[in-house]
Amino acid sequence: MYNNVIQAPNFYKVGLYIRLSESDEDKSYESESESIINQRSLLMDYVKKHGFTFVDEYVDDGFTGTNFDRPGFKRLIKDIESGKINCVITKDLSRLGRDYIQCGYYVE
Repeated sequence: MYNNVIQAPNFYKVGLYIRLSESDEDKSYESESESIINQRSLLMDYVKKHGFTFVDEYVDDGFTGTNFDRPGFKRLIKDIESGKINCVITKDLSRLGRDYIQCGYYVE
């Protein structure tokens, strides 16, 4: 029976990376921005549709993408290195970072 789910190899242990810069949108720091909520929803739908194993999410709300000194990103790298996750999904590469040369390093 066809159920609109694309079956993926179960070895994908996915971490979602979500970021919104202070300059991207005016927001209150008492709660998550609408953009963060929308990114999470979009990415979780993608994970479910493709049958990936969701492990964790890494959120940097209010951090610039011009450097990689962000708590969520640092935890993401640590979890990749430890083998906790082996696949990272983000809305687009600009969410990962604005330094495209350094982004290329991390993608590699």
